[in-house]
Amino acid sequence: MLSIEDKLVSLDVIEEQFVCDLNACKGACCVYGDYGAPLEAAELDILNDVYEQVKPYLTSEGIESIAEGGKYVFNDETDKYATPLRPDGACAYTVFENGIALCGIEKAWKDGKIDFQKPVSCHLYPIRVTQHKYYEAVNYERWNICKAACKNGNKLKVPVYRFLKDAIVRKYGIEFYNVLDEFHAQQAKR
Repeated sequence: MLSIEDKLVSLDVIEEQFVCDLNACKGACCVYGDYGAPLEAAELDILNDVYEQVKPYLTSEGIESIAEGGKYVFNDETDKYATPLRPDGACAYTVFENGIALCGIEKAWKDGKIDFQKPVSCHLYPIRVTQHKYYEAVNYERWNICKAACKNGNKLKVPVYRFLKDAIVRKYGIEFYNVLDEFHAQQAKR
């Protein structure tokens, strides 16, 4: 583990290789899982604020799920808020283009309709952050749906943290990212 302030970063974040391959996985991380994307407290108000601009991008199933259950739901298992799911198990904010699952929130952001890119937990994936009493655990989550991403990362020689640079900087700042990069460089010299 690497300790940066009150964060404990798994060495897998630095040592493992990963680059998403949407043509292979079809955006499965937006479709499968036991619950929706974990949300930070500040993101709840943001989802309320941007929903009307995001709504035109969503499927009828997503809109209906949000109308019935809310823009976010409380998950008793994780004791956190998360995005709601559609009846088919996909995130309510999921849209499909050419058979690939994408984020309706991110599509609205790319079109300049909103300033919020998407939940930071989605942006950080396959990194998962767990809050503990005195620290945050920053871990690389392995999931069989990401085998193609691991293969792609190995081929391109891109560590998880480098693939997720924008997301890490968004969550923790450039200084945090630079510590990861410096640690990686030191490890490579050994």
